[in-house]
Amino acid sequence: MNNYSECLDIARQELRLAQSVLRRDIAEYPTPIAGCDEQFNHLLDQSERVRNALAALDTLHFVPTPRKLNTGQGVESR
Repeated sequence: MNNYSECLDIARQELRLAQSVLRRDIAEYPTPIAGCDEQFNHLLDQSERVRNALAALDTLHFVPTPRKLNTGQGVESR
């Protein structure tokens, strides 16, 4: 790996693969589906987690940076 962006690209690829497998498993899940079907609910939960992880990788986050470079002088962010 040369840099972190390659790692993020690989993470996205792996998450998209997981998303595809989960979609297939959900689509092929036998009917009828009861409201208390733990296995199906687990698939839905995993699908949501993967979707959230992909969204988190693509979300820009504000990171406050110190305007005063001396240690102990506090952090100012706007």
